[in-house]
Amino acid sequence: MRYEILGPLRVVDGDHVLAIGAPKRELVLGLLLVRSNQVVPADDLITEVWGDDPPRRARAALHVSISHLRKFLARPDRAGNPIVTQAGGYLLDLSRDELDAHEFVRLAELGRNHIKQRRFEEAAALMESALGLWRGPTRGDLPSGSAISRYVTWLMELRLGCSEMLADAQLELGFHRELVPSLYSLTAEHPLREVFYRQLMLALYRSDRKADALMVYQTARRTLNAELGLEPCRSVQDLQQTILMADAPAR
Repeated sequence: MRYEILGPLRVVDGDHVLAIGAPKRELVLGLLLVRSNQVVPADDLITEVWGDDPPRRARAALHVSISHLRKFLARPDRAGNPIVTQAGGYLLDLSRDELDAHEFVRLAELGRNHIKQRRFEEAAALMESALGLWRGPTRGDLPSGSAISRYVTWLMELRLGCSEMLADAQLELGFHRELVPSLYSLTAEHPLREVFYRQLMLALYRSDRKADALMVYQTARRTLNAELGLEPCRSVQDLQQTILMADAPAR
């Protein structure tokens, strides 16, 4: 089986795509997946589902959720069940299954290593494969302090890092014009992420769109001033100066 959390949680079994549908059970399975191959204490699962104010019979309700999940994950062609009861908690055994988040992390790390080695074609292919695993937003209604929410925040940061490294690799490969639309989208979606402004400015300048590149700098400056009271970072400022001086007459 393959568990997918890079988007709405679902389980893929051959040609069948299965969704749980029950929010509390999704939270239980989600935390077991986030901590796969580790024992998750029952108290942690209760906190994940009900926060700091669990119902009086929370343990009984958790037991019912685990029972339903076991039935949901049971397969006639395999012995045992992925969810195993351990002392004080439960463990989800991934030894025979896959989790898309693990594949995403693996591909991102390989891509990062290729970037360091200046193997940009291989890096770009790996980053595109990693980003292609995302099917949409993960659960956005989780409490900010929950374990799943923290894991999702980490994954989202890694996803943005992949987008940055992909753009760097494609800039090195000369795909300046092709990058412009996606970088405009990324700056709009992440207006405080200065790397995307720098990459967009560079892509525009190398596409013979100097004026547009300088306008992007002004947009970045206004946004950062309004939101944070800050000037753009040094690398963005240096690129602006480089663009300004590129066609300046010699004195």
